[in-house]
Amino acid sequence: MEFAELIKTPRVDGVVLHRPFMPTVEGTLCLTGHHLILSSRQDNTEELWLLHSNIDSIEKRFAGSLGSIIVKCKDLRVIQLDIPGMEECLNIASSIEALSTLDSVSLMYPFFYRPMFEVIEDGWNSFLPEETLTLTSSRCCTDEWRLSEVNKDFSVCPSYPPLVAVPKDVDDDTLKKAATFRYNGRFPVLSYYHKKNGMVMMRAGQPLTGTNGRRCKEDEKLINATLRPGKRGYIIDTRTINVAQQAKARGGGFESEANYPQWRRIHKAIERYNVLQESLIKLVEACNDQSHSMDRWLSKLEASSWQSHVKEILTTACLAAQCIDREGASVLVHGTEGTDSTLQVTSLAQIILDPACRTIRGFQGLVEREWLQGGHPFQQRCAQSAYSNSKPRQEAPVFLLFLDCVWQILRQFPCSFEFNESFLVLLFEHAYASQFGTFLGNTAAERAKLSLPEKTVSLWSWVNRPQELARLTNPLYESNSLVIWPSVAPQSLLLWEGVFLRWNRSSKCLDEAYEEMVHIIEYNKELQSKVNSLRRQLAQLETEDPLLQTP
Repeated sequence: MEFAELIKTPRVDGVVLHRPFMPTVEGTLCLTGHHLILSSRQDNTEELWLLHSNIDSIEKRFAGSLGSIIVKCKDLRVIQLDIPGMEECLNIASSIEALSTLDSVSLMYPFFYRPMFEVIEDGWNSFLPEETLTLTSSRCCTDEWRLSEVNKDFSVCPSYPPLVAVPKDVDDDTLKKAATFRYNGRFPVLSYYHKKNGMVMMRAGQPLTGTNGRRCKEDEKLINATLRPGKRGYIIDTRTINVAQQAKARGGGFESEANYPQWRRIHKAIERYNVLQESLIKLVEACNDQSHSMDRWLSKLEASSWQSHVKEILTTACLAAQCIDREGASVLVHGTEGTDSTLQVTSLAQIILDPACRTIRGFQGLVEREWLQGGHPFQQRCAQSAYSNSKPRQEAPVFLLFLDCVWQILRQFPCSFEFNESFLVLLFEHAYASQFGTFLGNTAAERAKLSLPEKTVSLWSWVNRPQELARLTNPLYESNSLVIWPSVAPQSLLLWEGVFLRWNRSSKCLDEAYEEMVHIIEYNKELQSKVNSLRRQLAQLETEDPLLQTP
């Protein structure tokens, strides 16, 4: 298919662009295969380059011969284009609708994008499965864990990477049999090793016990191999007991106490799919409400339940971290598929426990290991955002909720994270629409089939450039090797304004305050450097002249 077939009117002059908190711009609108571009000859005006894949929905309005298109984006901004001529307006609208809903992954922009920057480090090679897993398992005693290639051709589990870390005493045949007992073959694998006490966190899909109470000796052996002698473990099921019971009728289920006597099962209630998508839609609607009624704002915010979801996820992650760090017990986390709420919990628990995950590089590794190689279906979950008119299928803001939870912890511990809020916002934007190939596809198997490392550029190649790292670095950061325990009290959890109110109010004052803070920190460093220099000079003088020595 040629993109030209979908573009009825490639160019229109005299188009007026309205954007929040920016002056209106009149210029020429051009449609390409991947971008909506508005350029102007006016001085000091910024061109608009909008990816079609970032467009969630459009609305058309007409007044006489003037047509307007309201473009609602996946990054939650809303812009308006005033287009002279009804026919041109209709043509542009239908072209945008067609170009923003292309189904074929290979037609997406990352396959056509050529970087305008020098690639210093190829991001595709920065977090290879063998390196990230070797790092995870090298932290543990090599006598206890090994890297298995049981899934090297993705035949055992299509949503796992080719390499997985498993107990050393468990052979590949046992892994294959355990995989037949877990949803989509997602047998328990190592997610995190806690250096402090040697406890581990595993993740998996639900066991396929069914109504007959089916069991699997290989699965029991695999899980029990993670326990130290005389130790018990915790299974954190991210579903309520009722939902887990209902799953039995569909062939799923949960671990029975009779077959897993050394494990204590805890059920938590983390919502999924349509409930989360509906919650995002209601939250964004509340944030865009211009009525200025306090009662209405508060009731709409509460009705969205977004903050409740944040609280539940953080609470469960804290529970997992507590079991490992304070109880000295290993943990297995799963829900139904093991690709959504499971990853939210395992990732956040690592941020709480492991200071390395709070660095820029460590956080990239966490996203790569737990989310991309861990099988979160980004292509499905991020196909629509809050403005889409089509009926949700498998869309859900699972990754956005995770980033929101990270922001909550960052806000409570502002000196413990090497990265700033801008890094989290950037990841949100690129998960939904990007020129980079990092978040394309749903699994490691799909990404391998698409040959993404050969055909697209990695987001990490962009992020790890010195100038970009400088923009994403937290000026308040001081390395903190301790476990950090966030408060999950409702009063401690705030609306993430940097995402949800970003386009609803000017950021000028916040930007100025941030610049002033950076200036103060830099000035403080200069003064500290001078103090250290003067101290060295004084020490030098004291050694040369004993009479100068301080009493």
